[in-house]
Amino acid sequence: MIVLGGGVIGLTTAVVLAESGHRVRVWSREPAEGTTSAVAGALWWPYRIEPAGRVGDWALASLRVYEELAADPGRTGVRLVEGLHSGIRLSELGPWAGEVAGMRQSARGVRARIPLIDMPVHLAWLLGRLEAAGGTVETRALEVLPVAPVVVNCTGLGARTLVPDPLVRPVRGQLVVVENPGVSEWYTAVDHSSSDTTYFFPQPYGLLLGGTAQDGAWDLAPDPAVAERIVARCARVRPEIAGARVLAHRVGLRPVRDTGVRVEAEPTASGGLLVHNYGHGGAGVTVAWGCAREAAALAASRAPLL
Repeated sequence: MIVLGGGVIGLTTAVVLAESGHRVRVWSREPAEGTTSAVAGALWWPYRIEPAGRVGDWALASLRVYEELAADPGRTGVRLVEGLHSGIRLSELGPWAGEVAGMRQSARGVRARIPLIDMPVHLAWLLGRLEAAGGTVETRALEVLPVAPVVVNCTGLGARTLVPDPLVRPVRGQLVVVENPGVSEWYTAVDHSSSDTTYFFPQPYGLLLGGTAQDGAWDLAPDPAVAERIVARCARVRPEIAGARVLAHRVGLRPVRDTGVRVEAEPTASGGLLVHNYGHGGAGVTVAWGCAREAAALAASRAPLL
């Protein structure tokens, strides 16, 4: 079968299928390191994703996998890190929050020790795991969906034109990477009435600062003025960030879908099966394994084992 998309959703789905005994080929417009997933902050948390009634189960299934992978962070890129979601209350979160060990209310918000993922390392690990299971990856740009017995569509924002699905739209996120001045905990504060967000994540390669959530924006070029404001907002929380040397600027487009994540199957005109797994917004990493297992089950219903 063919899996379209080489980001975290496509690779995770391909791994689940290949390790279940299916012959899997991944076709991706760009290599894994060039996908939106590669620039993600990648803190496990159901952020900017719907439908709420299904997200909790997907997220918890993924959490259990990441908790296991955190035993070998150098290889998998997954660590369990303590931090604070400022300005929210535990009672505001969904039922999934009660299944996260150690999540607790504090005076400033909700504290938790949850997965924080170094995405370049994690994507490379997923590629290695896929290849070990017999899967292959090919860089290939597509204008139309391919004809094959089973196709799994994990194209993210690309689904807007490939399916086509006009419900998919970008939400632009800009980040700044600085030398870490000694910050060991992650921090987030989200104002849902604004396109500005404030967060910082300590990664092995530096401290990742964010961010923005600009709905409908397609520009992938970093805006220097936006970058200055990101640093300033983070420095109001941790003043030592103000003097940190800037290492890099990043921009990614979150693939948000108006009606939420699409995980479903449909027959094709050629008699094949098309399985969709896209529209994960700002939480692709958070739900990757849960959605991958559901999409793989749909695909496996029509695909013979090797």
